[in-house]
Amino acid sequence: MLRSDFHYDLPRELIAQAPLEQRGASRLLVLDGARGAVEDRRFADLPALLRAGDLLVLNDTRVLPARLSGKRTPSGGRVELLLERVLARRRVLAQLRASHMPKPGEEIELAGGARARVDKRDEGFVELTLDHDAAALWREHGEVPLPPYIERAPETSDRERYQTVFARAPGAVAAPTAGLHFDAALFAALEARDVERAFLTLHVGAGTFAPVRAERVEEHALHAEWLSVSAELCAAVARCRARGGRVVAVGTTSMRALETAARGGELAPFEGESALFIYPGFRFRVVDALVTNFHLPESSLLMLVAAFAGRDATLAAYRHAVAARYRFFSYGDAMLVTPGGDDAL
Repeated sequence: MLRSDFHYDLPRELIAQAPLEQRGASRLLVLDGARGAVEDRRFADLPALLRAGDLLVLNDTRVLPARLSGKRTPSGGRVELLLERVLARRRVLAQLRASHMPKPGEEIELAGGARARVDKRDEGFVELTLDHDAAALWREHGEVPLPPYIERAPETSDRERYQTVFARAPGAVAAPTAGLHFDAALFAALEARDVERAFLTLHVGAGTFAPVRAERVEEHALHAEWLSVSAELCAAVARCRARGGRVVAVGTTSMRALETAARGGELAPFEGESALFIYPGFRFRVVDALVTNFHLPESSLLMLVAAFAGRDATLAAYRHAVAARYRFFSYGDAMLVTPGGDDAL
């Protein structure tokens, strides 16, 4: 498979630059992967589209204010750090942007008078040792790490809106954006329909925005992300199966976490890192339906959706969404996707 097999044309003005006033006010494109049929709905219709006994699985990761500015010493050259992961109380892994990349051993002066030493550098990521508590430093001085396609500075409101209402476990540098559409009213409507919900944690890393650079899809490698699938969640999935319900993953992160935990053949508790890359030909073991936002052309996340619904059906749905003027990406509209057949490329 070629990267270009997953291309679609997207007018720039369809990339949402800000959220809607109400979380549940977005549109919902329903894609029946098996038939290739699409239907235009509202996200508020989701309870009516699900069935009693279905199980929603959501990612409860919480976004850190992960973007932090600094300068090299003694040159004073500006740098920007995007936190990937806190490794220890004073050690972090981060993406670093600078006109000249600092070498191991060099120091960076950060906000609040903190200093960091570059210990290791690898493909745009650096390991740093700080003289301050890392989590406290980013919490106090960091900015919300809005995605690169949102072409404005973060605002105070982004600290709340670029966060799901059920976010609990700090550790992500990007939001699990399919979850941004849910609010208390929608959860109440889902409960009234006897749709259950359960949670896992996958800390979305900065690598989620990394493009697929290999022309052959099979040669691409994802950055690893930390996740936790609990025994309680596995039991909830088993009960859902026993009553004939469907497992509905909210977001590609939830899908990757569930399918990672089932790589042994059956869903089992899992905690650790995963670099699972899902593209057409992947065998799904857990997920029966997917709620997801729209994804960038030629991206690994679009390839995941194509693996689930079928490439032709997915790209046709995206062309429909463009023609119907849906809003794209993190602050945009959503899809409800059911499985399709394999597509010959």
